[in-house]
Amino acid sequence: MQARRVAITGLGVISPYGGDITDFFERLVAGESASRHLLTDDLPRPLSIPFVNCPGFDAEAALSKPLVVTMERFAQLGMAATYLAWEHAGLPRQPEEASGESREHWGCIWGTALGGLAAFERGSRDFWQKGRERLSPLSVVQGMNNAVNAHVSIQLGLGGISTSHTAACASSGIAIGEAFRRVRSGDADVMLAGGSDVCQTYHVVRAWPAVVMAPGGADTSATACRPFAADRSGLVLGEGAAALVLEAWDHAVARGARIHGEIIGYGTSCDHSHLVRPQREGQVRAMRSALADGGLTPADIHYVNAHGTATAEGDPVEIAALREVFGELAPGLPVSATKSMHGHLLGAAGAIEAVVTALALREQAVPPTAHLAGRIDPACEGVDHVLEGRRGVPMQAALSSSFAFGGSNAVLAFRAPPR
Repeated sequence: MQARRVAITGLGVISPYGGDITDFFERLVAGESASRHLLTDDLPRPLSIPFVNCPGFDAEAALSKPLVVTMERFAQLGMAATYLAWEHAGLPRQPEEASGESREHWGCIWGTALGGLAAFERGSRDFWQKGRERLSPLSVVQGMNNAVNAHVSIQLGLGGISTSHTAACASSGIAIGEAFRRVRSGDADVMLAGGSDVCQTYHVVRAWPAVVMAPGGADTSATACRPFAADRSGLVLGEGAAALVLEAWDHAVARGARIHGEIIGYGTSCDHSHLVRPQREGQVRAMRSALADGGLTPADIHYVNAHGTATAEGDPVEIAALREVFGELAPGLPVSATKSMHGHLLGAAGAIEAVVTALALREQAVPPTAHLAGRIDPACEGVDHVLEGRRGVPMQAALSSSFAFGGSNAVLAFRAPPR
């Protein structure tokens, strides 16, 4: 079968800002940071860190109480995001409402790095601190990494593939790319893809500062994440979820769906060199693969949503990879790292940044790398760093990159919707 065009017909985000996708994107373009100071006093050693959470999320209102009790928070966030994307796509939740069209080949591919880790941490506390001899049987289904795609498939009646990917920070980028391939190849007319993670489990938060987590107090947490800055000090963890409905172009047009953008390419690679030290060559291969897959040249790309975590080693490597791929075009290439505002969602990072990239093309607006003005590291120079949000920018194609510990790289190529 000839490769099919893949439309984005639905977008859903559970973000720290609490609003819909329009509010989410507008706040990013305005450079508004969602990072806040997290201070706890109910743990053996209190936490005092910059963090991004979703305080306004009401799981029972978004889902239902019977469903919520079977889910860990990462699954609640993920399920809520898929519902928003599904509604945004104009698709009914119940299959029988879909004019008799079968969903037996529609599917869901999800990404998460931590999955239901919080359920197991809670169980450990119950065992060792409270002396319990058994746990709730719900712990099993709450802890499953594939909980989101399983619940989605059941609730929406999707009979095709239902699976999850765990590849650290590239998890949801890979999930979206694999869903894209299934629609393009003709295996499915409709796919739901995205990612969710909840990073504020005690063990996770305690482990990351030993690696690359930025410090910060009440006065400095909002600007703690500074990708590409000379004074950057590490990433800021967050929680959240994002989902996309990917649909065969002709199928979307036939049902009168609004098309918000198009995925046209997907590239992956592995650095195969070090568990936590990124490699320029691996990132270059992934970007070039995405360009080739989409029939694009570097000259076709008008924006890159960078992985940009604000780590000492990661940022210069990523910029070096961009300089190599784009060559003499690199100085004019707009690049921004929106983790500076919405935080690093680990397994959900690729999904929320895919939504940002699709919206950038749809709205012809570029969000900035916040907190960067006047601070660019000389090792990160050589591209057009977006220091303030830009509007009215003519753009036709963009890349979104996800580079993970373990050396897993995933790059998605997008095209703007028809005008």
